Amino acid sequence: MSINVVHLVGRVGTDPDMKYFESGSVKCRLTLAVDRRRKDSGPDWFNLELWGRTAEIANSYVRKGKQIAVKGSLKLDSWNDRSTGVPRSSPVINVDDLQLLGSRRDSEADMMNSSPEHF
Repeated sequence: MSINVVHLVGRVGTDPDMKYFESGSVKCRLTLAVDRRRKDSGPDWFNLELWGRTAEIANSYVRKGKQIAVKGSLKLDSWNDRSTGVPRSSPVINVDDLQLLGSRRDSEADMMNSSPEHF
């Protein structure tokens, strides 16, 4: 039996980076800062990848600084460095479930401070 499930709660570090494919698929990339229990160390940063409807929801409602919870699986993106040819890899959380957190007041304040193009 194998289990690969990741649950994270944190604050979004970047606005959504959307990519649309000719096939009709949609991908969204975000970064997420998750605080550690000890306050004397900085947060851990995670790269998130969302697909399909989840990506579209993130694009509509998630902005830098927003608190979210995600559930997904860990994968390793692998490639060869273009300049040196050295193999590289980076961990990515492939998000299956996205929850928007924070109070309704926080959301309303975000809406009041957003420019019209974000609606």
